[in-house]
Amino acid sequence: MTRRRSLLTAAATLLAAPALAQGNPVALLNAMAARANAGTVGIVAGGVDGTYIRIAADLAAVLDDAERLRVIAMIGRGSVQNIADIMVLRGVDLGIVQSDVLAYARRERLFPSVERLIQYVCKLYDEEIHILAAPGIASVQDLAGKAVNVDLPGSGTAMTASLVFDALGLRVREENAPQDAALERLRRGEIAALVYVAGKPARLFAGVRPEEGLRLLPLPAEPALLDTYLPARFERADYPALVPEGGMETMAVGAVLAVYAWAPGTERHRKVSRFVDALAERFDAFLRPPRHPKWREVNLAAEVPGWTRFTPAR
Repeated sequence: MTRRRSLLTAAATLLAAPALAQGNPVALLNAMAARANAGTVGIVAGGVDGTYIRIAADLAAVLDDAERLRVIAMIGRGSVQNIADIMVLRGVDLGIVQSDVLAYARRERLFPSVERLIQYVCKLYDEEIHILAAPGIASVQDLAGKAVNVDLPGSGTAMTASLVFDALGLRVREENAPQDAALERLRRGEIAALVYVAGKPARLFAGVRPEEGLRLLPLPAEPALLDTYLPARFERADYPALVPEGGMETMAVGAVLAVYAWAPGTERHRKVSRFVDALAERFDAFLRPPRHPKWREVNLAAEVPGWTRFTPAR
């Protein structure tokens, strides 16, 4: 109701302006559009079952202020696509991506000058690498030669899965179905496993029952993985139906709030600066329910190696 009253007040103010008093609807709409867009920032996140979109929804809920700042959360198609969207898509100012995507984009030469055009606002949290396997699969090595879903091409999960399997010298038959469809295929025995990079607990696995026989596989901290990823764990409390007593090892990759490197003094730089200032000022609100528990892992001052931090106007 507060936002609606603010918008109605703004419209009334515009209607009272001398230039609009003659009732020109085009002039009125143009003025309303300019006012609305002046404080709007767009954040591209992830799929409906992932952590990214829930974090983006939290940002919109906490930071939205119709008078100064409006945050629009958008469903994205993974880290690689999100980087492309930040660089070229109108209305996208920020995006949530994996911390290894910038190095991957440079290595693959996906975008020119990506290290100059993409910066970061803050590191958010660590995302765990989930490998959910069919009955009879006891270790990652058992997946050799088998069909493993790695999400859509260009997604952060597909990128990380490729890097992890290459580092382990493991060849699998990669498939690229959406995660919800892959879970159903796994239940039917059509694939051996699916890989999913998301902050625990991932909502995708909420409906998996113990009697289905699916299990998360341990991913030990091999030296080949430690150059890029961080050691992490799954506990029984995270996934009672998927993790044994005592928990298991896995690896994690950082989630980063990325931004286009707008030049200081531009309107887009000023809008993102307002967003960054509001995030710092209201950060305590993210640490309380009903916000995602991953916010409690966020340190706004944490550095992200290989990235350049965005400097707000203030």
